Amino acid sequence: MEVDPRQYENIAINDNDIHNIVLSYLVHNCFKDTVESFVACTGIKHSADHFEDMEKRKRIFHFALEGNALKAIELTEQLAPDLLDKNRNLYFDLLSLHFVELVCSRKCTEALEFAQIKLTPFGKEQKYVEKLEDFMALLAYEEPEKSPVFHLLSLEYRQHVADNLNRAILGVYLSGSYFPSSTYTVPRNLFISHLFHLPINVTCWLLSQ
Repeated sequence: MEVDPRQYENIAINDNDIHNIVLSYLVHNCFKDTVESFVACTGIKHSADHFEDMEKRKRIFHFALEGNALKAIELTEQLAPDLLDKNRNLYFDLLSLHFVELVCSRKCTEALEFAQIKLTPFGKEQKYVEKLEDFMALLAYEEPEKSPVFHLLSLEYRQHVADNLNRAILGVYLSGSYFPSSTYTVPRNLFISHLFHLPINVTCWLLSQ
């Protein structure tokens, strides 16, 4: 159901809302230096611990993006111990990144052993069966880059997993403290839409990233 922007035309957006919107974006994307400057300029309250957490989250994001999934998993378990136990989809995706790196490095025997130990147990759940088949299919090709599931080797796939991991850690560790109440979601979308002259659907997509 599409939202009619006209119903929010008379809603006032105060400075605190604006500051929270901007800070939300900066924190999500781990722009630490910019966050520090923004906090100093606006006087908004921000715990010093959050800056350290942001650096840790940034490291985890880049490890995942680079395909170093095991390191990303290790650091995630330190920062948010229960996250991967509760989010099996995310855990599977991270393990799959390591499997892909082994395949790309032509370490097929090691990849197969890793899959048998770490990935195969997911096959007990139907929703993972097709994914497992796709990943295992990579082993059938001398040049996996030319396989029908070559997209699993792409930067876009790593970016997708890294983004999901970053979002999940932020959600657990910061408990949404940088975002205004969810009741402000639509006005926030409209505010940014007008501020940057973007279509409302584009704005909603940007804020969901």
